[in-house]
Amino acid sequence: MRGHDLISIRDLSNAAIEALFGLASEYAAEPNRRLHAAPDAISANLFYEPSTRTRMSFEAAMLRLGGQVINMTDPAASSAAKGETLADTVRIVEGYTDLIVLRHPREGAARVAAEFARIPVLNAGDGAREHPTQTLLDLYTIFQEKGRLAGVTVALCGDLKYGRTVHSLVQGLARFGAHVVCIAPPGLELPARFAQLLGSVESYPDFASAPLDACDVLYVTRLQKERFADAAEFARVQASYQVSKATLTRAQPDAIVLHPLPRVDELDYALDGDPRAAYFRQAAYGVPVRMALIAAVLGLRQIPVDPPVEVWTPDDAPFACPNPRCITHAEPGIPRRAETREGVHRCAYCEAKEEAACPVC
Repeated sequence: MRGHDLISIRDLSNAAIEALFGLASEYAAEPNRRLHAAPDAISANLFYEPSTRTRMSFEAAMLRLGGQVINMTDPAASSAAKGETLADTVRIVEGYTDLIVLRHPREGAARVAAEFARIPVLNAGDGAREHPTQTLLDLYTIFQEKGRLAGVTVALCGDLKYGRTVHSLVQGLARFGAHVVCIAPPGLELPARFAQLLGSVESYPDFASAPLDACDVLYVTRLQKERFADAAEFARVQASYQVSKATLTRAQPDAIVLHPLPRVDELDYALDGDPRAAYFRQAAYGVPVRMALIAAVLGLRQIPVDPPVEVWTPDDAPFACPNPRCITHAEPGIPRRAETREGVHRCAYCEAKEEAACPVC
């Protein structure tokens, strides 16, 4: 994996993911040890959005490996505030560091960074698109807590439409043979292109109607108030999505609760002392998993480089992305192009599907 980017969980084969898990377990065995594996390495955290767990765990991971970290955590205090594009920023930063970790509010930003940078780029979340390193630690957590991924039943709960952690996770769960149940309020259901990966999808509008007794894992995400047009409707839905000890009385005795965090009101604080509440253990796994990933892309440890799960063919025809949240609509200098697979045209950056032409126009 030396020199490779991680933009989507599809960039990793199952064999590569399993090898990363093995390396992460080595690091997790001595969680407080500082290694001297990368004394000359420097990584750059470019975070255009707020973050606690992702940014700090990446920083801790690099420091644990013996390297150094430089941070850009406030775009208002950087040249981005003067209008510098992401493409220009990464071309500057590559002269200072060996690795870029990027979080950006625009969908497709991570792929743009990878296209313009000559050093590895790790996607730490781009808009509502994907968050592949979170998926690695989520899959690792389930494997550590349940002993397997194949056959595990995972309930995805909350905002499944805009939640980028879910968009990456569902792809990994499908590939490893897990069964997925979706619990989301109307309007925030899992997008069709992700649901198709699961084949048949069981969907429920709330916890009351969902078969919690069949679930091994409850993966809870925050409901985003800004997505609701009516505050009263949000309050009603939010109340029905809180996971409490009473909720878990309907779940399996050894079911675990995961959450990418931060939480608002969707997890009762009374759950924190319950051994089934695994979300703080989940967050802690972020350090060894990201240590393994950094070690792999820097070539410190050999991880197999297999063909990515999905390969798209570049299409040179001009392409206007239909997604208003795509980075191509926000920054100049990015070639507008599509990629094609099996006759489907999507934006090369955010993967939005080409809209069909109006039959009348």
